[in-house]
This record gives sequence, structure tokens and C-alpha cells, in this order.
Amino acid sequence: MPSVRHGLILVLLALLATPSHGELSITRGSAGAQPVPQTGGTPEWVYTLKPGESFGEVAQQLLAGGHGEAQLRQYNGIDNAAVLDAGATIRIPLSWLKRQPEPARVTAVSGTVQRVSGYDRRKSILKPDTLIRVGDEILSGAGTATIVLADGSVVRLSPNSRLLFNRLTQYGKSGMVDTRLRLDKGEVHTRVQPLTEDGARFEIETPSAVAAVRGTAFTLQTEATGTHLQVTEGVVDFGKPGRTRRIPAGYSATVGSGSAGALAIRRLPPAPELEPLPETVAELPLKLAWKPAGAPLYRLDVFEQDTGRWIENRKVSGSSFELGLLDNGHYEIQLAALDSHGLAGIPAVVPVSVALQARKATLVAPEPGATANDDMPEFRWQFNGHNEVARVEISEDDSFRQLIATSEWAPETSALPSRPLSPGQYYWRVVTEAGGTSVAASEPRTLVVNGSLPPTRIISVNYLDNQVRIFWEKVDTATGYHLQLSEEPQFHNIIKEATVTDTTAALRLIPGRRYFVRLKALSDGPLTSRWGPGRELYLD
Repeated sequence: MPSVRHGLILVLLALLATPSHGELSITRGSAGAQPVPQTGGTPEWVYTLKPGESFGEVAQQLLAGGHGEAQLRQYNGIDNAAVLDAGATIRIPLSWLKRQPEPARVTAVSGTVQRVSGYDRRKSILKPDTLIRVGDEILSGAGTATIVLADGSVVRLSPNSRLLFNRLTQYGKSGMVDTRLRLDKGEVHTRVQPLTEDGARFEIETPSAVAAVRGTAFTLQTEATGTHLQVTEGVVDFGKPGRTRRIPAGYSATVGSGSAGALAIRRLPPAPELEPLPETVAELPLKLAWKPAGAPLYRLDVFEQDTGRWIENRKVSGSSFELGLLDNGHYEIQLAALDSHGLAGIPAVVPVSVALQARKATLVAPEPGATANDDMPEFRWQFNGHNEVARVEISEDDSFRQLIATSEWAPETSALPSRPLSPGQYYWRVVTEAGGTSVAASEPRTLVVNGSLPPTRIISVNYLDNQVRIFWEKVDTATGYHLQLSEEPQFHNIIKEATVTDTTAALRLIPGRRYFVRLKALSDGPLTSRWGPGRELYLD
């Protein structure tokens, strides 16, 4: 019998190694893999004592209420736990372990994705750092989301998908997890951390199949006609519940939606052979090129390494493609050939860093110290870097702390200010940006907008004893104000005048007399000034 059994194993391996165009249809199979060792029918976990740990500490940290150290000693047949050294093993029934819900965390979202609360079924917009708890549902719509589980496993949800989190359990401090998800529609890309402990579990259920893994990378799609699986690393137990087959890396499998749907296994197309790329890119677009492999189409995915955010997802043809509009950062590029069924094969994975550098623009016009008769003058410059956008900044001083006007960020070399400029003197410069993080500013230039300063209007007057304090409106681009005081409204006879830089002044007046006050704004540039309307002052 052993020789017959050995022969059957060899036959199965040979079938799995059939060419890419070959198909193996399996309608009957064994139950899913059960990695939990059993003693007398009791599922248990084997814990190995670490240096410095005691039996009592392990019992306290791992056992749920109702189970104690004495009960665990009896289960393991240990009379004196003090003699146990590092490396000794302890068998613990899974039902005795502490269980606690362990939420997942959203690390990246692109587009609009919704979360349906498992508590009150309310919908909310999914954002990075959102905690996902048991019972929550994610509806991706036209967006994508990257979610990291408590053990570091990563789940990426494609557009138009619906994913339900049925169980997110951690067994105390044992490090074991029990994760069960349900993909009702759409597609997920997963990278599951190795489940090294017996009893750990990661499972995704669909309306037509179930996928159970112990540390692997795979993609799962489900639709009305069935469920498709592609395994790129490790192995996945996949198929109808109770009739799963172990699918190794390099193979895809499909299960139909019917109750007796067959399991079809195919070899995945191999990874395309990409031409070498530089580790760091200083100029875009980045050209990807690969050796033609006879595939009708290829699937291109670009992920942000730090957050897992899905940057690009498209189908491309031919043997090259140009990537542009990438911000500075670290990315992972994946390119996979599609088979005749439209399923992606083994991806070629290439890391690349984008480090674009902004350069100072060369200002063209207006010239330094120029004057303009137009309140919307045109500003022009030249770029000195690659993949840059720019905007004009206009300020009353060369610190540019308070901007009077700007232009829109654009890859153009000319722009108009965002609003008309009042007459006066201004400082302007061009700020360039590359890659979203690299910024450079040109040297500033002065510009005088011709015209007359607007009249200065008095806002209010306060009387206190024989003193009067007046307040007036601030005039943009004014360097100061000229004040005149007269005893008649025509201001033919000026009894007091002064230049002030503030927008308020105090005057001492003789009670019982009538006075009149007026102001005009002053400027260092060639601007004419106009008097504002006079204001009567009177002290009883």
C-alpha cells in the first residue's frame, strides 16, 4: 500500500505541473487543511517557554477566566512546574486561551470608499487611520483601500468591491490570530503573515468558495459566475467549503457558483521580464519596457510603499508604458501578464524611488523696478528643472509672509495675478515645485502699479475729556498717512498737520470750538494721493 500511495502523490504533482494551456478540472476533493494538532480530539496550541519565563507567568498571560495554573499542570501531567527550563513545551487547549477582538487599521484610501459600521449600520467615508472592527463592511465604489490587520497582514481592496470583517480575534499574548473575511463581490489582494502557530487561521469566504491560508500572497475575485484565485507566493486551500484543494504558488483556480461547480486549476503566466530601471528617478515620465511574452494584455499596478496606497491600476498592451505624475516617494511597480481568461499571472515586482528636484525659475518680465498701468499685469518666467509646476506670489514686502495675490499652480511659464492689484509698490517672485515635496523660490523683483491711492475714510471718532481719537481705514500699499486739521470745512486755513504710520491718531482740541479733520494715504512710488472726506469734530 505505501508504494501505491506514493504513486498517487506523484500523479497529483504531475497534474499540477501541466503546461499553462492545460486545465485540470476537479469536482471532488478532500476537506480543508487542519493544522491544529489534537490530543484526544481536543484542538490545542503548543507553547515553548522562553528564557526567563515561568510556567505560572505563561498561565496567567494566556489563560482565560475559569482556567488556572493548576488545571494547566494537570492537563500536561506536570507535578512540579519549577523544574521546567527554557525550551520546554506546554500544551494548551484552544478553548482555554484568552480571546480579544483586535481591530484592523486603514493605512491608505484612494477615491471615495465607504465604511458600514457593524454596530449601527451607519455609513461613513473611509479615511486613513480608521479602525475596522468585527462586523464592519467596506464598500469601495470607484476607490481603493489598503487595510493592515493586527498581525501585519495586508489586504488591498479593488474598486467596486464589498468586504465584510466577520472575525478579527487575537488569542491573548500568544500571537495567534483568527481572521475571517467575506468578499461578497469584487477583488482583494492579500499578503498574509506566516501563521507559524498551530491554531492560527486566515480565511476569506465568497458566495461560491472559501480560501484558507497560512502565509502567502494571493488575489481573490468573485462575481456572479464564480470565484477566481491567483497564488503568487505560498499555498492556499481553495474550493467549495469542505472540498478544498491546496493551490501552490504559480497557479490559478476557479470555482463556479453552482452547488456542484467544478474546481479548475491552471498554471499562471510567468512574470514578464522587465528591462532594468534606475533605483532613483530624477525625471518623469518613467518608461517601463519588457520583453514581449505573447500575452494579449498586461496588468500594471503601482503602490506607495510607505502606506500601501494604490497609485495606478490599468491594463496595458504592447511591451512598454510611460509612468508620469508621480510625487516624490518610494513605490512598488507590479507588472503581470493576463491569460486568455483575463486573470493576472505572476507579477514582476520592481521597487523604485522618485526624487524630483525643483530649480529656481528665471524671471523674464516685468523687469526689476518696472511700472505697470494695468492692475492685472502678466508675469513671465522660464523653468530650469524637469516636471515642475509654478505659481506667482505677490507681496507688499520682500519677506512674502503675507501674500496680496498669487496665481494657480500650473506647468505654464506665464500667469496673471488672482485678483486686481491696487496702485502701489509690490514684490513678486515665482515659486516652483517638483514631486510634491521639493520647492524653490526665485529672487524677488519690485513692481509699481500706477494709479492713485484710494481716499482714506475715517471710521469712527472717540471723545474723552478734551482729547479726540480718530480711526480710519487701512489703504493697501500705503506707507503712511497725512493728516490735516482745520477750523473750516474747506481746509483753507490749516491749523495742524502731521504724517503718521498707524491708522489712528489722538488730537487735543479746545472745547466749544468746531474743527474739521481729513487724511490721505502716502506711497513711496509714483502714485497720486487723494484726500478723503472731512469729518467734523466738536468738544462741549
